[in-house]
Amino acid sequence: MDLEDRRRASSAVNRFGLGARAAATEPSGDPRAWLLAQIRRPPDGAEWLAGLPDSLDYLRRETDLMRELRKLRRRGATATGRGPTAAGHPEPRNPFQQRFREAFGDDLRRESLARWQIAATTTTPFAERLVRFWSNHFAVSVDKGPVRLYAAPFEREAIRPHFAGRFADLLLAVETHPAMLRYLDQAQSVGPDSPLARRIDRRLALRARRNDQPARQLGLNENLAREIMELHTLGANAGYTQADVTEFARALTGWSVPFPGQLDRGRVDRPFFYRAAAHEPGTRVVRGRRYPDTGFDQARAILLDLAASRATARHLAFQLARHFVADVPPPELVERLEQAYLESGGELAAVYAAMIDAPASWSPAARKFRSPQDFLVAALRGGSMVLGSRAQPFEWFAARLGQPTFMPRSPAGFSDLAADWIGPDALWKRVQAAEGLASRVPRAGLDPRVLATSLLGLRYDPSVQAALERAEAPQQALALLFASPAFQWRV
Repeated sequence: MDLEDRRRASSAVNRFGLGARAAATEPSGDPRAWLLAQIRRPPDGAEWLAGLPDSLDYLRRETDLMRELRKLRRRGATATGRGPTAAGHPEPRNPFQQRFREAFGDDLRRESLARWQIAATTTTPFAERLVRFWSNHFAVSVDKGPVRLYAAPFEREAIRPHFAGRFADLLLAVETHPAMLRYLDQAQSVGPDSPLARRIDRRLALRARRNDQPARQLGLNENLAREIMELHTLGANAGYTQADVTEFARALTGWSVPFPGQLDRGRVDRPFFYRAAAHEPGTRVVRGRRYPDTGFDQARAILLDLAASRATARHLAFQLARHFVADVPPPELVERLEQAYLESGGELAAVYAAMIDAPASWSPAARKFRSPQDFLVAALRGGSMVLGSRAQPFEWFAARLGQPTFMPRSPAGFSDLAADWIGPDALWKRVQAAEGLASRVPRAGLDPRVLATSLLGLRYDPSVQAALERAEAPQQALALLFASPAFQWRV
């Protein structure tokens, strides 16, 4: 390979992928062909994901656990015992928290391990980065209790199967998943004039009169409708109004998860349930278009129109170009991706191909700062670290560096901008993390300078070389390698 070929190969592995592996030589041929091949087949990981519970299984078991916990509450259970926190300090543990951990702790650890194992070993790192990109684009957070069990299955069930298909199919899978329905409170949204609301309001009003208290009413929740428009499809400032959000929220009423009784009777075969009695009746007008009352299909039709919108094409094009090329992506690249989206009818594989073929994607100026999880995955792959049976140390590193798994601060997901990860305190924590990561690299046959050449390629400059040569021990040299600026950037 000449220098230009080597630079592009490095970009394919690091900027489009998850980071180089010490013993790997990919891509050995054309970097573009190597990337394209990864979106033409399912991503790696099936062996690690096999046997994990699906969302419906979690939903049934969670329902059984909540019944058990209600019995504990009725018996007046109080906090008992103490248990270790993530930081190793004792904290009071009540029987409800303890029972949840007993019921689901092993499953959640298996979910975490599978995700890290896939990142560490995948031979389709571009595909895996795309899965993670969409998982963050459609962010949910486990710091909201009802989402704790569903964030990992959300990525497995809604994102992974659709990452290279039609965006409309991905969008529908996302918005009907219990993780999203619960995170954005859609499962509790009820049309104010729906049959369910009228029936329950009468019951609540009667109870209120008996207790001499004001009546409480069920109501509409606009969270999902707003975030679909602002974050998932059109983007902020795309010309829609508050009235559009409210009308869309009315159309979405009825989109929910099965009730416990439905699970008991075995009448459901998926964790999504359309509750017709909770749907707000009537025609809806969204962005100037009328949608007749067709039940579930009313909101589905709105989703499909949002997916087909030029504003959505532009928003997604910008997000992809920013993630893969630069914090301020070239306008001509964004336009190219937008056109590919519109001309293909929203086929994501066509958009990715347009990005791979674009000269701007391979510019020497194209580079991205690694987010904390990117940094950890790159070190994990580059150092050939062995996870064993638990991923908790890497989860701890991720939380320490400010990017705990499935726990963004808002529905907007984790930031994709270098400025949000490159502050002095954040960089100091990376140096500390680099020392911890270096201690986990297998020592057999290790030569840090050879490893640096393999991982950094053309970026193994004299300053890095000099730092490694001054190191007093291999572990110190590895820490310097992982903490070096050359390793922190996806170039």
